[in-house]
Amino acid sequence: MLFNTLNETLCIVLATGDGKALMPLTARRTAAALFYAGNYRVIDFALTNCMHSGLRRITVFTQFNSLSLQNHLRDGWSIFNTDLGEFVTAVSPPINEHLTVYTGQANALHENLYFIDGAVADTVMVISGEQIYRMDYAAVLQFHIEHDADVTIVTIDHDTTGSTPFGAHLRLDGDVVAAIDTLEPAAALPPGDAVLAPMEVYAFKRQVLIDALAEAGRAGTDRLDIIDFLRERLLGRKRLFGYRFGGEYGRVSQDRYWRPLDGLDHYYETNMDLLKLDPPLDLYQVDWPIRTYQMQQPPARTVPGRSDNEGICVNSIVSGGSVIAGGGVSRSVLGNRVRVHDGATVEDSILFQGVVVGEGARVRRAICDRGVCIPDYEEIGIDRKRDAERFHVTPAGVVVIPSTYRFE
Repeated sequence: MLFNTLNETLCIVLATGDGKALMPLTARRTAAALFYAGNYRVIDFALTNCMHSGLRRITVFTQFNSLSLQNHLRDGWSIFNTDLGEFVTAVSPPINEHLTVYTGQANALHENLYFIDGAVADTVMVISGEQIYRMDYAAVLQFHIEHDADVTIVTIDHDTTGSTPFGAHLRLDGDVVAAIDTLEPAAALPPGDAVLAPMEVYAFKRQVLIDALAEAGRAGTDRLDIIDFLRERLLGRKRLFGYRFGGEYGRVSQDRYWRPLDGLDHYYETNMDLLKLDPPLDLYQVDWPIRTYQMQQPPARTVPGRSDNEGICVNSIVSGGSVIAGGGVSRSVLGNRVRVHDGATVEDSILFQGVVVGEGARVRRAICDRGVCIPDYEEIGIDRKRDAERFHVTPAGVVVIPSTYRFE
């Protein structure tokens, strides 16, 4: 039964966010295409979860600055057999009598109702492509089948979400969704052990989704997240169940790590989490490797610099093609083809692909976008006032240098 359901499930991965909370890193790319852990992209986690879960019919709804994402899907995810009905394909907003701009998650589904209606699948999974976590979706679908649910909402407890604020909270009666409450971000959580937050992972009976979207129309989905749409349209009318994230089900090791990327400081900390002695996110589970597009690169290396200083790398992630030539790198994440020159130091930083750190330069608590070239003896993250005059500095003091910045 589960095998048939996996073969008859359409996955919709939403990569439609405007990325404003992650500017300037999203000035030229969508949040789902952001680099993570050196050489991954954020969307790789949702797609990897689909792949290992046996789901092979995957559409990615795109919208803002999607070229980088579409190139990544082409280069890294053209792996399925279309003759067997398998695919990973990007779906752009439709153009009918008007140019479509999605106003929210529910609206994105409504504007593509023709696509969902034409699918042969009996089950539709809707998944955010802008979050970092690992999950066996097959276990979610097994739960969905066993409970004969019209909609299954994957939920997470507040201890696991950490400091992430939520506007919606679910109350469960056993596994049944009894209430969906909307709270202001600063409001105190209601009492009760069964109060959970939605993870933006949903399983629908396809016809239930089609009927609800058609009944709501464009006006009824405008500016609504899916959880709000469910509260307004299906709660109390259909069988809604809550699946708890991080339980005993599924083949993925239960690291219980989940982070939405709703700000630059959250993005920075999510990368830095990987450098802890015991990383809370397990990237090394042998039977659950995270897939991405891997460019052909030579191995990373440390070598002496021009002054015979040894290149040093301490507690860092260093991707292929990177060379630390007489410089020092500590507690940092380096993408592909990064070069750190003689006497330069990089601390507590994230350097995207192709970043060059010049001789004697100092970089501390910074995010350097793709291709940034830091001049010799430049200082980043040392003088906050000077940094703020040139760059974006986050509330936590992280300096963000966009790819378009040119040092004088």
